[in-house]
Order: sequence, then C-alpha cells, then structure tokens
Amino acid sequence: MIGNPKSALISGASRGIGLGIANRLAQQGYSLTITARDAARLGEVATHLRAAGAADVVAVAADISDPDGVAAVLAQHSDRFDTMSALILNAGVGTAGALADSSMRRFDKTFAVNVRGPVQLIRGALPMLRAGAMADPERGAKVIALSSITGVYAEAGLSVYGAAKAALISLIATLNAEESGSGVTATTIAPGYVDTDMSAWIHDRIPPDRMLAVNDVVEMVDVLLRLSPRAVVANIVMSRAGTDGYRA
Repeated sequence: MIGNPKSALISGASRGIGLGIANRLAQQGYSLTITARDAARLGEVATHLRAAGAADVVAVAADISDPDGVAAVLAQHSDRFDTMSALILNAGVGTAGALADSSMRRFDKTFAVNVRGPVQLIRGALPMLRAGAMADPERGAKVIALSSITGVYAEAGLSVYGAAKAALISLIATLNAEESGSGVTATTIAPGYVDTDMSAWIHDRIPPDRMLAVNDVVEMVDVLLRLSPRAVVANIVMSRAGTDGYRA
C-alpha cells in the first residue's frame, strides 16, 4: 500500500468531465484510481496522467452498472492505497424521449449506472473515506457526484434521466446527514448541458459554444476539494448563460 494522504477514485474518467477532473488532480500530485469501460482508452489516459504529475495511477476497466466490476474497482484502490481523499462519481448514461415512449430496459440501465453504481461505490469506499478524513483533518474527505439540472428542474423529454439524477441528489444529501459529522462531506453538481461527447446529440439546437465548458465544472470540483470539513455544500446548480436558469 501507498500511504499518500491524497488519493482519489474517479468513475467515467476517460473522457469529458471525468478526464478534466483527473487531469486537475494529477497536476496537484494526487494518486488516482480511474475507471471507465474502454480498457485501451483508459490505459492511454493513465499514461497521460502519470506524465501530468499523478503520484500513482491505477486503471481499472469496468462497467459501473456491473456490481462485480464496481467491486473490482474498489478492491484495487484499497489494495494500492491506505485511504481515499475524494470519490468522484462522474460515470453516467442517459437518453432523451417522452415518458410515454420510454422502455423499462432503458430505465433499468439508467438507474443502474446513475444510482445503483454510486450507491455501491459510496458504500464500499466509506471506510477508506473515513480514514482519509482522519488523516487530513484540515480538509476531510469528499464525495462529489455529477448530477444534472434536470434532477432539480423537470424537463420534457428527459424524464428517466432526470429522475435518476434527482435520486442521486437525494442520496448525497442523506450521505451528508449520516457522515458529515465524521469529516466525510458530499456535494452534487447539477449542470445544464456541458460541452462533452454526451451532449453532441443536441448540437442542432444548442451549439457547443452555448454550453458550459468542461473546465467550469472542473473549477467547481477544485474549490469543493479545498473546503474544510466544517462546510457542507449539498448541491450546486450550474445553468447556462442566456437561459432562464431552469432548463438544461
């Protein structure tokens, strides 16, 4: 095991927001466990993160909807590191469509990735997060989950995705009620459309230059990680300029 007091586990780390967060933490000298489904892409990212300054990088290809895959990610972080300073829950899936036309198969997949996976990751990581909080009493340990503005404000066509992201917000709020007194604090970030591959489907209506930048979210994560454990920020809504603030 490596006794680095700063280690983070990041899901969905191979692209977009997860990759942006991983880059920032690598530059700050964190040890990282990164996970995503594409093993080849993940290996390339791990090499890049080591070059960017990460003290150590563990890459585990896994599907967050697969309980065995999640267990493997947790086990490999635990095997390599003594503690966990931050758990970044970024992996997510979603599709658009009217509720009347939605399928239960898609519902099950959306909730498996966006809710059940985070539940399993949090439960498995809590002993390491508590240890991380004890090792760094000035900062504690953080759980940061990427939700969506659709989990706060209903939007036609995104019912199942919004419901899953609303469940994630509730989960994190309850985690704070149970764990913040012991130094483990948690936040959901609920942005509108961010300029990532996941938002490409709506470029015909909302061009990339009208979306939030990945770095906007990365900066917010960076600030949260610097807060003392006395501060609890349950949810942050990030809306896009030029909107009324109540839509993706």
